[in-house]
Amino acid sequence: MAAFAHRLWALKRSAGDPSYDRMRTELGALASKSALSAAARGQRLPSWDTTWEFVRVLAVGVLGEHEDEVRARWRADWERVRDGVANPPPAPRRWKLPVAAAAVVLAIGVAAGVVLLRDPDPEAPAALPPLVPGDESEFAGDVTVPDGTVVPTGARFVKTWEFRNTGTVPWVDRSLRREGGFGPGDGCQTPAVVPVPDTPPGQSARVSVEVRAPDEPGYCQVYFKMTDSAGRLLLPGTRAAYFYVRVAG
Repeated sequence: MAAFAHRLWALKRSAGDPSYDRMRTELGALASKSALSAAARGQRLPSWDTTWEFVRVLAVGVLGEHEDEVRARWRADWERVRDGVANPPPAPRRWKLPVAAAAVVLAIGVAAGVVLLRDPDPEAPAALPPLVPGDESEFAGDVTVPDGTVVPTGARFVKTWEFRNTGTVPWVDRSLRREGGFGPGDGCQTPAVVPVPDTPPGQSARVSVEVRAPDEPGYCQVYFKMTDSAGRLLLPGTRAAYFYVRVAG
């Protein structure tokens, strides 16, 4: 895990070492600042979703590497680490080192660039609770236009997601509100708000948004969060719904 975290750290450095806040707000990483920071600390293996958001905005968005190749390479590495964590090799025999010898080993590790484990970032925000107790949502999948779909410049299409009401609160008079977008020029054009069908607990809802691709080639990414009829954010601690397309000239 330490070696994997070091690779993430090295990627961040090669992309100009942007702050984790900038990775979220300017580069469009759909993961929290604390999750991005923890991914490069090596204390635990980040989820694949967090890993991909970390890698995608830097390797693809900043360094311009081919998305499919980057995804395949990093996914294979992540799975190797995951399998190693699940099935660790037998622990080697432990030797007691004098304090001075232990200090030498630590110094060698630092010189070799090994990621040292640190306590969690004290400034990292805690997960925010839902506005209404018992309210929960689960992303069930992309119905149309999977992430990475290639669309022509200026194309019009409809993106549809499916969400499952996994809480105890019925969804009534809700919407998905556009929270941000990234891409060349003005990026993708969408309505600011799209309605969410009324959905009882245990049921699923499909939500669609009409999109117009930018007139410049590159990429387009837009994300939305669920709000009530008054525009209040209902599930601030959950990951945003988003779409990501590649725009070909």
